[in-house]
Amino acid sequence: MAEKKTQKRIGSAERDIVALGIATAAIIMFVGTGGNVMPRVIAALFGNGQGPDGLLVNAMLLNIALIIFGWRRYRELTHEISERRRAEEQARKLSEIDPLTGCLNRRSMARATEELRHECNARGQALAYVMIDLDNFKQINDMNGHAIGDQMLIKLADRLREKLPNDALLARLGGDEFAFVMPYDSSHSERIDDHVIRLFESVSNVYEVEDVAVDMTMSIGIASDHDEHGCNPLVNDAHTLMHRADIAMYHAKKHGKNRYYWFEPTMENELRFRNELETGIRRGLAQGEFVPYYEQQIDLESGDLVGFEMLARWRSPQLGMVSPEIFIPIAEDIGVIGELSEQLMVAAFKDALQWDPSITLSVNISPVQMRDPWFAQKLLKLLVEHNFPAHRLEIEITESCLHDNIGMVRSMIASLRNQGVQVSLDDFGTGYSSLEQLRSLPFDRLKIDRSFISELRNPDASSKIVDAIVSLGNGLDMPITAEGIEDESILDLLKSMGTLKGQGYLYGKPETAEQVRSRLSDAGRLNIPTERPDVSSEQEAVEEDALAAIRALRRAGE
Repeated sequence: MAEKKTQKRIGSAERDIVALGIATAAIIMFVGTGGNVMPRVIAALFGNGQGPDGLLVNAMLLNIALIIFGWRRYRELTHEISERRRAEEQARKLSEIDPLTGCLNRRSMARATEELRHECNARGQALAYVMIDLDNFKQINDMNGHAIGDQMLIKLADRLREKLPNDALLARLGGDEFAFVMPYDSSHSERIDDHVIRLFESVSNVYEVEDVAVDMTMSIGIASDHDEHGCNPLVNDAHTLMHRADIAMYHAKKHGKNRYYWFEPTMENELRFRNELETGIRRGLAQGEFVPYYEQQIDLESGDLVGFEMLARWRSPQLGMVSPEIFIPIAEDIGVIGELSEQLMVAAFKDALQWDPSITLSVNISPVQMRDPWFAQKLLKLLVEHNFPAHRLEIEITESCLHDNIGMVRSMIASLRNQGVQVSLDDFGTGYSSLEQLRSLPFDRLKIDRSFISELRNPDASSKIVDAIVSLGNGLDMPITAEGIEDESILDLLKSMGTLKGQGYLYGKPETAEQVRSRLSDAGRLNIPTERPDVSSEQEAVEEDALAAIRALRRAGE
């Protein structure tokens, strides 16, 4: 439809050009006829001759009409062309500008960067590409709404414009990603560092939007088309420059956010390995490569085994046994931690059902899972589906969970405890829990972080922190579990502090399900159901006994 309209306008323009040609010819003819008619008209008015020929007068009037028509059509054509050019220019600007912030968009930024790079190279300057990504912006959107998020992006773009030099180009690449490029003297790269540091001071700040105060931080990656040897031949286009800045920005994200890094070649290898891990995790989930391991939990006073903590392990055919410290953060980042945790819990429930019913199962819950408002319902559904008693399950959450949405966390903990699930606060002392949170949140247990327990190994070390946590637990009527018990000296010191539960390598390293089953079998603590007698066999036996008795009675009567 639009193509037909365009063709119609083009055809109209062509007809207008023809009309302009006709008008031009009419002017020429008017000059010819007018030169003949007008003198006769003037002579006739003064009585010096006869009037002009009627045919010539009609021809002249027709020429005048054609001239007026042609001139009008020519003006309309000029106006139409002017409007069309204005509309095309507006469409071009809209295609190059982000409508929300007024910055360049991704497509126009690539072209503008390439043009500026050629200009800088001609002048002997270097070009820096700076990639900016807001930290945790999705949570800001989820908690405050997209309208607030959009207003924050507009304010951020305004702050960036204020701080950037005039020769810099600013773009919004999409979502919460911004970028700017600026020329600099290749021997003074500290100029870029100075600009970035000033951005952190002015941009990473509290934003007031519609009476909502939001704290915003950002991660930045920087790449240059020059290195210490001069122009870098490996960076020969804007796409490569942007790609390297993106890698550096991701490096900043991985190392704690709210910081910046210059690109280094080793980062690319790390990113490639990261991508391999992401692919491997997704494949491992589909193929069941993640398995639970179990660490013993011991009553320190009696020495009895009272439970196991489930720990995740990845048996990768390509990478071997992968530590959870490596794959858990990645699983959280790519959004599969919920699926991974569910797979492991299902396997652990099946294993634990074979243990003595007095043995508990502890499971670590990711802070990402605690952001899911349906987490408690999902967990309770798993317990029902696999017939695992809720009172035998203890979930462990870290202190970082308490700062995302304390109201939702309180509701989930209450829902789980109402069904019998125990909830413990893991790694206590390493976060920012307040006494008010401990008092108001219905935790069943505190777990002392292993970093505090390991310090007890030093004879000169003070046990005041551990003593304080134990006293706090006693005051709040919360049992205590000590992690990281690795030698007898630590064990003896912990025993002197009261009734505690403990775990650590002193009692053995985490074991597979088969090893745990063997351990419990040796201790006579497997849950072996007694076989119920076959009802039909019992009935047959009773009937045979009855027939035998009848036969005996008959023989006796005979």
